[in-house]
Parts: sequence; C-alpha cells; structure tokens
Amino acid sequence: MAKTAPDPVEGVYPIETGSCELVRDRFTDGWLLSINGAHSSHIDPDDPLALDFEYMRYMAALLADRASPDAALRVLHLGGAACALPRYLAQAYPASRQVAVEIDAELARLVREWFDLPRAPRLRIRVGDGREVAASLTAQSRDVVIRDAFGGEPPRTPAHLTTVEFTESIRRVLTPGGLYLANCGDSRDLTLARAEVSTIAEVFGHLALVADAGMLKGRRTGNIVIAASDTPIEPSSELVRTLLADPLPAQIVAGRRAREFGRGNVRHDRDVGLPND
Repeated sequence: MAKTAPDPVEGVYPIETGSCELVRDRFTDGWLLSINGAHSSHIDPDDPLALDFEYMRYMAALLADRASPDAALRVLHLGGAACALPRYLAQAYPASRQVAVEIDAELARLVREWFDLPRAPRLRIRVGDGREVAASLTAQSRDVVIRDAFGGEPPRTPAHLTTVEFTESIRRVLTPGGLYLANCGDSRDLTLARAEVSTIAEVFGHLALVADAGMLKGRRTGNIVIAASDTPIEPSSELVRTLLADPLPAQIVAGRRAREFGRGNVRHDRDVGLPND
C-alpha cells in the first residue's frame, strides 16, 4: 500500500463530538490520534500490518485462527476513528470488503485526508450511529462484526451498544459461524466486562475472552476482547502461542470458563434508558 497522501500536520482539530489531537509518535514515526483526550488510534504510514494497540493485535490473532489469508471476509466495524484495524485487515485479507461506521462526520473526513486508507469497496467509511446502521443491514450479510466504539469520560462503550437487543441485531447480521468481536474497556473492578459477558452470552452460544492476566484478574484498568459466535470457538495451539508471544502477553479463556466470567447483570434496553420496542 504505497503512501500517496502528504504528511498530516500535528495539532488539535475540532470535530463534531468535541476535538481530536494528532501527534507524531517519535518512537515509531507513526501517528497517534486521541479523541477528547483518549488515545484512539495509531497509524504507521509505512506498515499497515503494524498494530500498536494490544487489543487490536488480539483481535487480529483471533481472526487469523478462523480465516485464511485468501478469505473474502465481509467485515463491519462499529467505531472507526483512524481505521487502524480496517487498514490492517485490508492488507492481511486482500479479498475482504469492509465498512467502518463512524459517528463523527468531520473525524471521518479528516482521517481520509490524513492517511492513505483503502478506498471503496475495500474499505468504505459510513457516517452514522453503529446500532442504527447494524439494524439497517441485510440479515446474514457480514462474516465479522467488530465493535470498538467509545465515548464519554472516562471513555466507555456507549450503553446502547451493550444490551441484549443490540447484540441480537449483531447476531442477525452475522452469517452462520460468523464472529463478533467486542472491545470492552473497564476498570479493575471488572463490573462492565462481567456484565458485557453475561449479556453477550444471552445471545451467542459460544464465547471466548482475550486479555493479559493482570486485566483478567482485576489488577489493572484496560481492555478485554470478547469473542462470540454461534459455533464453537476452539483456540488452536498456534493462537495460544501467538497471544503469549505478544509484547503484552495475553491469555484466552473459552467455553464454560468464559461464560462463568460473566457474573454481572444482563443488560436490556430498558436498563440503559432506551424505550422497549
């Protein structure tokens, strides 16, 4: 993927949901994008396969364990930011077709201007709310759905993207055997993560969790990747080795142990102030 766009300019930029800041990463010569003060994306202009955020590397490893490089994946990203993971997947799965849903139209415009992102149909950026877009899609039209949307202070997944009703819409959109990957950010008490696992387990029959040991044991604030499918998620020995060899070594917990992690309350729309249909 040859770089053709001019170098972006460091600075703080107004966007529809607040502001974003773009700074040069002096260690990698890449670019770090923060949205309303929270680190959101890291882009290496010369290497689409370089993922700086550990949870994105975990997601990439989970996908590689289920899909060959020649797979023509149809991927829906709920949360776009600088499209670091879509950019990676476009390189790793050249036959793939992706849509990244970004709620902030000005942010979507800026990242297209700043970075040499793949163009449609390989990657289309659609401005809108992730839940509304998912509900509008044809049933069984996506092989992978990735939820990586954050907002507020501290940054958390918007509540309307964490309920049973929302998760049911994701399952409707997925093909049989499709994969749902959700990035859950939480504090040490793991209240949000446990509730998310309980909620997703109400809809999907098979779950797996990926995070470093400290995160899973409630020793730090960070991210847990929740993987869900209607078919078994059976980690291969290669996946286990890949996760352990990561710069931030991770564990995968699947099956019964993953479901038992979800000891929080199942979330419905009514619990987050949304009207019942």
